[in-house]
Amino acid sequence: MSEGQSGYYGGSLPPPAAGPPRATLSLRALPESAATGQFVLPSPAGPPGAPGPLAVLLIGPAGAGKTSVARYWADRRPTPTAHVSLDDVREWVRAGFASPQAGWNDQSEGQYRLARRTCGFAARNYLVNGISCIIDDAVFPDFPAVGLGGWKRHVGPQLTPVVLLPGLDVVLARNAQRSGNRRLPDEQVAAIHGRMSGWYGSGLPIIDNSRLDIPSTAAALDSVLAQALQRR
Repeated sequence: MSEGQSGYYGGSLPPPAAGPPRATLSLRALPESAATGQFVLPSPAGPPGAPGPLAVLLIGPAGAGKTSVARYWADRRPTPTAHVSLDDVREWVRAGFASPQAGWNDQSEGQYRLARRTCGFAARNYLVNGISCIIDDAVFPDFPAVGLGGWKRHVGPQLTPVVLLPGLDVVLARNAQRSGNRRLPDEQVAAIHGRMSGWYGSGLPIIDNSRLDIPSTAAALDSVLAQALQRR
């Protein structure tokens, strides 16, 4: 499989996340250094030692249910939570869009990196304003260009990655229900799923949601995140 067959797609644009009225949120902008043009991330508001907003990266192959689970989880959080889909941000590029089915090249890699930086900046801005954030992306354990390192650089060390990895038959069935750029050939889906198995033994939490519906998978995600926060 070529690197361009990595297949990042997994869902549609989510509805606005539930939360308090806009008037209750005091928004803070990320300060920009006049000298360097770099954005500096302040600490989230709140008393010392208080649990801050969560930053979650939901990883998985095409058809794992990442976007559906992330949207459901964000919609039902008791505190303000945003959902950012890497695939949606990639598709902001209309003319000249580098489709993942066309092959991995400098253009597709450049657009992926740009989308990841954009998502990372958005996530940091949400976190600064006390809003949790869940991002979904097909991150590979054996491909640094689409790896965890870039996400941790752009979002920060508080990012918690979690892997959704159902069985191959499940992802094939879900992929068959898609259309357009987000439907991949079966051989691509199988190759992606095989590469994602490299997350076993990585130390990252893995949820096999082959027999779980979306609410049950979101509940499993809550359990995994609670355990991760206890270890910090």
